[in-house]
Amino acid sequence: MSTRVEQKQRTRRAILDAALELSDETTLAAISLRQVAKQVGIVPTAFYRHFDSIEALGLALVDESFASLRTMIRDIRRGDPAFADIVDRSISVLVDHVHQERAHFLFIARERAAGPPGVREAISHQIELFERELATDLARLPGTDAWSGEDLRILSNLIVTAMVATAEAILGSAGRPDVEKEIVEHARTQLRMVLVGALNWQSKP
Repeated sequence: MSTRVEQKQRTRRAILDAALELSDETTLAAISLRQVAKQVGIVPTAFYRHFDSIEALGLALVDESFASLRTMIRDIRRGDPAFADIVDRSISVLVDHVHQERAHFLFIARERAAGPPGVREAISHQIELFERELATDLARLPGTDAWSGEDLRILSNLIVTAMVATAEAILGSAGRPDVEKEIVEHARTQLRMVLVGALNWQSKP
């Protein structure tokens, strides 16, 4: 027999999954608490035992979605990073994670553009943290030891912006492998060009 705590955890999980499913076609701003409750099979008042509002539910989904991105970062970090393989490794890991965590990536893509204000702000904050972590990794690469912190952050922003755009393009190419292949090759070329330029960059004294 399940305990009350286990039942509460299952219901919370069901609410998160229902919100992800409902937001597959629209944004959280257009979803009502009653819709989520109906999808889960609970009364609307039971929703408040888990979340204060739809926006609070959205914030929980942001945390969960970016947990996938943090896993992605750890995968890219494995081994000693080098310019020679950082592009192929990054793109391959990104493509794998987009396919494995499609619902979460769709949620991020949609809500960062049209979600509730608090959710959009949380996504922007998480992307900024993502950039900072990447800048720290880039500082360990050969040739960047004399770079300024600002220049490392600029390069990190370029890479993250390109990867976010690539993830969104892959999501939009669902069911069209030929289109996805073109997107991936474009992303590889784009990142190689960015890193070739970076290799020849010198920060101002």
